[in-house]
Amino acid sequence: MKVLIIYLFICISIYGFAQTPYTSFFTGDVNDVTTSTQYGVCLMGGATEDDNAMTWFLNKSGGGDIVVIRATGSNGYNTYLYSGLGVTVNSVETIVINSLAAANHPYIRQQLRNAEAVFIAGGNQNDYISYWKNTAVDSALNYLINVKHCPIGGTSAGMAIQGQSYFSAAVSSITSAIALQNPYGTGVTIGNNDFLHNPTLNRVITDTHFDNPDRRGRITTFLARLFQDSTQAFFGIACDEYTAVCIDDLGIAKVFGGFPTYDGNAYFIQVNCNLPNSPENCSTGQPLTWNRNNAALKVYQIKGDASATNAFDLNDWTTCSGGTWQNWYVINGVISYSLNSSAPSCLPTRMDEVKQNTDLLLYPNPVNSILKIFSNEIPKKIMVYSSIGLFVDEEKAMQDLDFSDYANGMYLVKIELEGNSETRIQKIIVKH
Repeated sequence: MKVLIIYLFICISIYGFAQTPYTSFFTGDVNDVTTSTQYGVCLMGGATEDDNAMTWFLNKSGGGDIVVIRATGSNGYNTYLYSGLGVTVNSVETIVINSLAAANHPYIRQQLRNAEAVFIAGGNQNDYISYWKNTAVDSALNYLINVKHCPIGGTSAGMAIQGQSYFSAAVSSITSAIALQNPYGTGVTIGNNDFLHNPTLNRVITDTHFDNPDRRGRITTFLARLFQDSTQAFFGIACDEYTAVCIDDLGIAKVFGGFPTYDGNAYFIQVNCNLPNSPENCSTGQPLTWNRNNAALKVYQIKGDASATNAFDLNDWTTCSGGTWQNWYVINGVISYSLNSSAPSCLPTRMDEVKQNTDLLLYPNPVNSILKIFSNEIPKKIMVYSSIGLFVDEEKAMQDLDFSDYANGMYLVKIELEGNSETRIQKIIVKH
């Protein structure tokens, strides 16, 4: 017989003369536990949570203490996460953090750092950025992600802030039509690399409620702005409502949803690697044009089902299953789509394939820090490119390459050999 479940609810409000600037709702065992956790990211498109995705998320906590954070709302997640999914956890605590004072309170820091999983509820992402950035909240979340290796999840606004870059909604929400007409309009407010640092979401921006309303033009505008401002190609992950993308510690994204009963989709969006690939016109006060032969963006669409049958590999942004490729492009502020397109298939210098050679060995692969190079001939020049063909770095002749400061993902190492004109290109996976 199972041990009797005891519910303990603690509500601390800011009314009267109370000195605690947060509100807490607690369910379960008040004694902190430490469990074995697995890193993962659970991204939900909004509306009702997907039970299978939430079960995936809870299982990675190892049965520990779950913390839900939000800036508004109440304890709607407590019973659902504690006893509604059949996964045994030690406790669930929802904390409403709606001020800088709350975000820097010692209790908030303690509870977050002691957690085995954190889920960020829906709401207004501008509240989260305004109240939580550069506080004990974001430092604790990044500690959980990168040191303690706990799962982190979020729905709607809680998904929107998960990437390296994010739409902050500092002015208000924005529609695709308005964003496309002026990529630098006052409503296009984008933050970058100053909040959460999920290793699997490096150079990624997310978007939610993708089907209600249609937000394809909006995220395309965000990606154009990021490319224009940083000269780097960013990626996008977007979810329809009732759809979830769950990314494991190996960088494999699985898509949960209600298909075939419901037509819920996830979208994995990248800049076409054919050069030139930057926007033709992304400037203040003018409609966006990002055409590039009707193929500015390569997009993989996956329908989510109960078993997350279909997946997408974020290590190379090419390996995938169960979905379809599309082209997206914008001409004078109007977005268009070509369905049933082809996968990205280009390399630096327009080479058709990556050759594996017995007289040239790069190891270990995947690499964590130092990549060793063995060759019968001395390398004359070594160049590193991103997975979509953007130049990253160049080294003179050497036997070792240091990848310790590189973000996780796939890179292409191009080696020019001494004494002849032959060039070799090999794929390298960086995994810290």
